[in-house]
Amino acid sequence: MQVALVTGFGPPEVLVTRAVADPTAGPGEVVIDVTAADVLWVDTRIREGAAQEFFDVRPPYVPGNAVAGHVGAVGGGVDAAWLGQPVVAHTGGEWGGYAERVAVPVGDVSLVPAGLGLVDAAALLHDGPTALALFEGLRVTAGDSLLVVGASGGLGIVSLQLARVFGARAVAVARDAGKLARIREMDVDAVVDGDHPAWLDQARTALGGAGADVILDNVGGRVGEAAFGLVAPGGRFSAHGTPSGRFAAVDPAEAQCLGVTVHGIKEVQLSREHHKRLTEQALAEAAAGRLRPVVGQTFPLTRAAQAHAAIAGRAVFGKTLLRTAAA
Repeated sequence: MQVALVTGFGPPEVLVTRAVADPTAGPGEVVIDVTAADVLWVDTRIREGAAQEFFDVRPPYVPGNAVAGHVGAVGGGVDAAWLGQPVVAHTGGEWGGYAERVAVPVGDVSLVPAGLGLVDAAALLHDGPTALALFEGLRVTAGDSLLVVGASGGLGIVSLQLARVFGARAVAVARDAGKLARIREMDVDAVVDGDHPAWLDQARTALGGAGADVILDNVGGRVGEAAFGLVAPGGRFSAHGTPSGRFAAVDPAEAQCLGVTVHGIKEVQLSREHHKRLTEQALAEAAAGRLRPVVGQTFPLTRAAQAHAAIAGRAVFGKTLLRTAAA
């Protein structure tokens, strides 16, 4: 089978396609014939070698840890009824999801509900449970005003859709005229151009002047720090995004003075059981039509390097996926 392999830390070109032996299903495992694999911005940072303090993976390795496909083989102790079933799973380890086949414990596998395609299921594997974890942890409820900073990525789009599910009022902040136009086509209360010099004033006006009850910062850095000024007293702020290169730094004393609860990346680092529960909840919401994954671009597995380059160059909208030759 083919995999996309990181041969050394560096630019996208270090990500190459290689032929390796097919995996086998050990006891308690299944082999998934992969249709689509999720690609994340953090995958590009790990490949660059920029996140070694957080991730201990070292080259050579296969990136990614989320796939959708059909079960092609089962190991000892696994019910044969799994064969042929459409499923999703997280892989983990040094041999991740950028592959034509993966072997995973059957306990980590979730069935894809009827009516939901494998590509859409793959698009929800990270952003669905992460968004649900944010909404749970920040106690988003009906009537809340929600500001989504960095709304054009997969997580931002799912968060905007969940706002409708939860009955919250959603204001989106994004950049690039084309991306802004696509967000305006969604059911969003207001869209703000983050490149406009007065974007903070525009966002405050869109929020009704009182500020946001909840802010989801998917960008970090100076943008996230500026957005913190829009949180209402007693509100909730999540500083989980780093596409700017770092998390937003919030002054704890200022947050305490405002009565603002600040969450960070630790609040979305979930146990396997919690992550699986939220994954299945996201899949169920999508099957019911309440979440509609937006797959902005797909690349063949053999062009994984181009997928990384597009993400790093901010040339993507929504979710980016890899497709296998068998898809």
